[in-house]
Amino acid sequence: MKRLLALIFLLVVSLYAQSDVELLKRADGFMKSESKSNHFRAYNDYKNLYLRAIMSEDEKLKTSALKGIVKSGKTLHIDVSQYEQELANKKPKVSSYKAPKQEQKPKQIENKNIKITSSHKLQNIKWRDDRLVLKFDKKLLNNQINYFTLYDAKEQRYRYVFDIHASMLRDSQSLNKQDIDRIKIAQYNSNTLRLVIEDSQKVRISFKKDSDELVVHMVASSKGKSAKSIKKVVANVEKPSSPKRIDRDKIIVIDAGHGGKDPGAVGYKNYREKVVVYEISKELKNILNARGYRVYMTRDSDKYLKLSERTVFANKKKADVFISIHANAVDKKNAHKAEGIECYFLSPSRSKRAERVAAKENSADLSEMNKYGKDTFLNFLNSHKIVASNKLAIDLQRGMLGELNKNYKVKDGGVREGPFWVLVGAQMPAVLVEVGFISHPAEAKRLVNPTYRKRLALGLANGVERYFDKN
Repeated sequence: MKRLLALIFLLVVSLYAQSDVELLKRADGFMKSESKSNHFRAYNDYKNLYLRAIMSEDEKLKTSALKGIVKSGKTLHIDVSQYEQELANKKPKVSSYKAPKQEQKPKQIENKNIKITSSHKLQNIKWRDDRLVLKFDKKLLNNQINYFTLYDAKEQRYRYVFDIHASMLRDSQSLNKQDIDRIKIAQYNSNTLRLVIEDSQKVRISFKKDSDELVVHMVASSKGKSAKSIKKVVANVEKPSSPKRIDRDKIIVIDAGHGGKDPGAVGYKNYREKVVVYEISKELKNILNARGYRVYMTRDSDKYLKLSERTVFANKKKADVFISIHANAVDKKNAHKAEGIECYFLSPSRSKRAERVAAKENSADLSEMNKYGKDTFLNFLNSHKIVASNKLAIDLQRGMLGELNKNYKVKDGGVREGPFWVLVGAQMPAVLVEVGFISHPAEAKRLVNPTYRKRLALGLANGVERYFDKN
């Protein structure tokens, strides 16, 4: 067993040191093996190539990656139906979707000013019983629909937003439904159709994609205008002691890396990793709380925690996902060269790059490391959690890149696997996020900038939502 693992470790090299062609050849080579472990490595390589193709808008690479995902996924009995649908589409198109800014309102754009480039068009909108039905000219794909919620604490307004990669056939319009304050659909940009449902109270929203239709069911918290009017009068007399939010049945544990006596990496101008990641973690918690998730942080101050204590905390909270946030660093000699954001998930496989990053993150608790031999480490892993963590890592990476690249040029370091001890023992999908290199002068300046940190946290939150929507 040890010899086999050693051979596998030698096969895994640094992902981004290879070209797309080399990585594709490596994945194809893994698929020719009879080893299930190699099949999973092929699946992971194809998924990373798919992410690269989306970011670089390389249609040919995307097609090759999709074929590999479908083939390897079926071999591993993984649900790859959404990738199979995307591959079967006659005219596959890399989405140029960009998530909207959090508080930006839908734009009313007349069709004459819109340069339509999306492949789907909205044909009609109608009510079917109490459900809103949006019918398109083609079958919808899962990745064409992005749903998220916002809550304006100042105005006490709930907004439920659907961004659909499609175009309209007519001007923007408002719709009416009893007990709902406002329903509006408009062309947000040439590729994105936005539906906004807005109310002063919580609205129960559910939706499903049915071939070429998006069916949205909405139920207001209270029935009838009189009940709503009474609530408004009461609100003027007695304001609630805590802000309202949309409740969701998901628990998220955010782990701000390092802390206390362990500063983490000390980078450009002596910026400390433990401070930067704690501020980002707080921003992420606030955004996810506002969207209705139950969120806990492993540390709520500058205190030291052993690596094992962090996942124990997440397990006790019965978290649905565990996200450990860190900042990368290299020596001064290479400080100007190394930059970019990366996401890692736990795996016995290790590239040279992953080993270097893992060594940095694992070094904080060497006494704890001695408790785990390789065999014990491997016993913590199961294929289902590895696959789920891989999916979560991809969605978080896409979320960060999608948000940050609106205003900054950010290098995509990719999604990788490695032996990170802070993730060992987590009973839920777990990911370690490297938000950038604190040793890189330009990137370090961004990481200490509050505006940049908020955008990064927003991207992570969007990634969390995308993960739960798809899984």
